[in-house]
Amino acid sequence: MDVMSGPYVIRGSVSLPEAELIWRFSRSSGPGGQHVNTSDSQVELRFDLARTEALPEVWKARALDRLASRLVGGVVSVRASEHRSQWRNRETAAVRLATLLAEATAPPPKPRRATKIPRGINERRLREKKARAQTKKGRSGQDW
Repeated sequence: MDVMSGPYVIRGSVSLPEAELIWRFSRSSGPGGQHVNTSDSQVELRFDLARTEALPEVWKARALDRLASRLVGGVVSVRASEHRSQWRNRETAAVRLATLLAEATAPPPKPRRATKIPRGINERRLREKKARAQTKKGRSGQDW
């Protein structure tokens, strides 16, 4: 068996620790014909987010908060069964988990600063609006 193409980088120098990943394989539905009945190609990848030491504390707290609905006992789980080969499903699941953790640990966006619309722009908009209204009013056949 080949070596997986990891490490799967979450962000910066932080990556998924191979030792903390829990893999489970089962028979997959979908494409594969008779082969699908004999091979465990579906992959379930689990990662104990609550107990990991691989993530900085700030990231961990952020991820636990954002992924609260997906966690079961502090463990996040990802499944992959799109491909016929277990190998490709393993790759897909690992990439999916890394992407999920990258999104969950991302810093919150900067708050929007409210800005005031310059008076000149607002006046021009209203002027153009009145001109447009006059143009349309001129098209109606009331004068006939």
